[in-house]
Amino acid sequence: MKINIVQINTKTGNVQENLQKVFDELEKPQAKEALLSVFPANTLCGSPLLSSVVYTDLQKQAQLALQECVQRSEHRAFIIGLPLHVQDRGLCNALVFVQNKAIRAIVTKKYLDLDEQKYYVRGEGVQMLQYQNQKIAIGFYEDLKELTKSQNMEQPDMVICCGCNVYNYNKPYRTRYRMHKIVEHLNTSLVYANRIGGEGSYLYAGGSMALNAAGSVLCQLPYFEEDSKTIDLQLLESYDDEKPSIVELVYKALVMGIREYFHKNGLKKALVGLSGGIDSAIVAVLAADALGGENVRGVMLPSQYSSDHSINDAVALAENLGMPYDIVPIQDMFDQMKKTLSPIFAGMPEDVTEENMQARIRGSLLMAISNKTGAILLNTSNKSEAAVGYGTLYGDSCGALSVIGDIYKTEVYELAEYINRDEERIPRNTIEKAPSAELRPDQKDSDSLPDYNKLDEILSMLIEEEMCYDEICEEVDDHELVARVLKMVRNNEHKRLQTAPVLKISPMTFRLDRKMPIA
Repeated sequence: MKINIVQINTKTGNVQENLQKVFDELEKPQAKEALLSVFPANTLCGSPLLSSVVYTDLQKQAQLALQECVQRSEHRAFIIGLPLHVQDRGLCNALVFVQNKAIRAIVTKKYLDLDEQKYYVRGEGVQMLQYQNQKIAIGFYEDLKELTKSQNMEQPDMVICCGCNVYNYNKPYRTRYRMHKIVEHLNTSLVYANRIGGEGSYLYAGGSMALNAAGSVLCQLPYFEEDSKTIDLQLLESYDDEKPSIVELVYKALVMGIREYFHKNGLKKALVGLSGGIDSAIVAVLAADALGGENVRGVMLPSQYSSDHSINDAVALAENLGMPYDIVPIQDMFDQMKKTLSPIFAGMPEDVTEENMQARIRGSLLMAISNKTGAILLNTSNKSEAAVGYGTLYGDSCGALSVIGDIYKTEVYELAEYINRDEERIPRNTIEKAPSAELRPDQKDSDSLPDYNKLDEILSMLIEEEMCYDEICEEVDDHELVARVLKMVRNNEHKRLQTAPVLKISPMTFRLDRKMPIA
């Protein structure tokens, strides 16, 4: 049987535009040759819909779009996903099998995540359908575990899985493993269609695939690209694919995330504060690759503590990327602010207050430039800094989108090496010098923080592995350091609640997955 797998990028809530993309796909010659086209879950309305799904106008648009799909289905069959009111049940996350101007089956999602449980009722899960003398099991990605656990499930000839899976760096490998286990358990062929694109923090990777009953991968669609492919599930030869590395997929995810955020919000220009450090350099490269270097403006804001090499490194980076840039010294503003506050600060020694004042001056200037020019400021803080509060509210925290807020500092260096794999786009000195905020003479991050390798090890155990103090201490000998790091994380939840939306690439993203009390 020939199946057309469609890996599509849709816009959340834009039903008519999504519907047109569906029809465009169905008109392609390869789709007409196939017996069945399979679209990802939630194709007609996009995802995540969150609270927008409760509004009846969106539900009515989805219902009308489904009716139009039915009318356009003469001599063809396809599976499409949408929120749908199901009789005697309520609003369900549904997959609809449409064939020859009729609805053959409605599959409703059974295993709902916490957000879905607020808006949808629980469905029936995987359904079996007879089509072209084949017994086809159709279900959402999350419901397929029923196929390997249920003892009463009828043996299918084929499994069709419709996904709308939010990306994290573990998901592509776990998905492929899961698909292989289903095929191995049932001795049947499988088709998996997953969407691509970005919706704010949420990124979708694609990677749709088809496997034959022997477990051979017949095809895999690319990650982070729209594509479609018709495959004969009776083929015996396997697809010789190259598995991309984690860092390659993270790079592609972040570039797509920036591009999608700007495109879907009607934005064109980005703004990045360039310090000469590695974090702002990474964000500038990602933005330039997403939008074009000419559409990303760099602004350097040196103070009296900024080193010459930092300014030179920032200038070299901007020139490497073809970015316009400005140099705006802040020393006069900083001196004036200290003078203005001197009656109140009289008799008090300089401390972190003056450091934060510099960060907030920079934040104010960058936001002013953003307001005046319409360029959207990108935040450059990393996950290590966000975890321990090593950043200034209304200073470092400024920006409409946190590009690397889900990447630890050690991972930032890995990403930099990947970016420089063919040529030196990020100046070598930016990568090799000791990280510093340059807010006081000869300052280094290591003055305030543990070594990043040790810090990130502890943070990963705490956040991704959800280990408690005693469990971490079994792995890390320095118990005082563990206690110190955990205290910093605990004391800075209020900062994380006030930062920009983060592009999600890890399994445990702040505010999305890891939600903690503020006090």
